[in-house]
Formats: sequence, structure tokens, C-alpha cells
Amino acid sequence: LIGRDRPGLVSSLSERVAAAGGNWLESRMARLAGHFAGILLVEVPEAEVDRLAGELKSLEGQGLRAEVVRGLGEEVRAPERVLLLELVGQDHPGIVRDISQALAGHRVNIEELTTRVVSASFSGERLFEAEARLRVPAETPDDELRETLEMLANELMVDLRLDQMTG
Repeated sequence: LIGRDRPGLVSSLSERVAAAGGNWLESRMARLAGHFAGILLVEVPEAEVDRLAGELKSLEGQGLRAEVVRGLGEEVRAPERVLLLELVGQDHPGIVRDISQALAGHRVNIEELTTRVVSASFSGERLFEAEARLRVPAETPDDELRETLEMLANELMVDLRLDQMTG
């Protein structure tokens, strides 16, 4: 879902899901640069899927573009673990590219990524901050991944932290 942000967008979505007998399971939604962007997972009775898809497409008249993709159920995953990556450093182009390439090289999936640029409290310089939830294959040793990321952090001049997620 993407469109100009305005009050009532989530309400409009939830009304349509409920009217189709749907159950709102998961979502990630945010406001960014004046736009609303989101992804939503709903469970809907089979007989209502096409009607709900049509209802969501009709929101384009209100400035919200929706793409509907039918789920195929949860895929079976190989054993893996979840790590949290936190990064902060002076902002410059290429940080996300370099980190994501290093992770892909270890077959690590970025499950969630949040980034922002803020002003440092005393100096006022632009700091880049990132937090990522990573899905790491069981066969990827933590020390190998950590070593790759620490070497890259030194090159990029950023502070990086990698922790096991709990819960």
C-alpha cells in the first residue's frame, strides 16, 4: 500500500478487511516523506478474496494504491537464527549498499530494516542510524559474519553491534 498520508487510512483499510470477514494478522506501516507506505497480511475466507481485492483496488480513488498478492502459506525454512544489527556513524552514500552486500555474501536475509539520518547532539553533523533484523543460516558461523561486518565497519567508519535476538 502506498499513497499520500492522511488521517483515516488505516481505518479505511480495516473496515474493508472486517467487511470481508477478514482477520488482520500482521502489518508494517509507516509515514515517510509525506507518504503512507505499508504491507499487510490478512486471512480472508476464500469466497471473499476477490471482493476484498476489488475493495482495496477501489481505494485508488482516494489516493491509495494497493497491490494484492495471494499468499501461498508459510514456506518451510532451513534451520536459522535471528540476529539484531545496530549501526551508527557519520552519514555518507553507500552505507546500506555495502552492508547489504556483505550480508548477502553470507546468505543472510534482511527481514526488517529501519534507517534514519539525525543530527549529532553536540557537533550537529549528520549521523546515519540503522537497525536490522537478520535471518542467518545455521551453517553461517557467527564469528565469520561478525569478522566481515567489523572489517566493513572500520572501512565505513561506523560503530556496529550484532546481537542474538531473544523471544
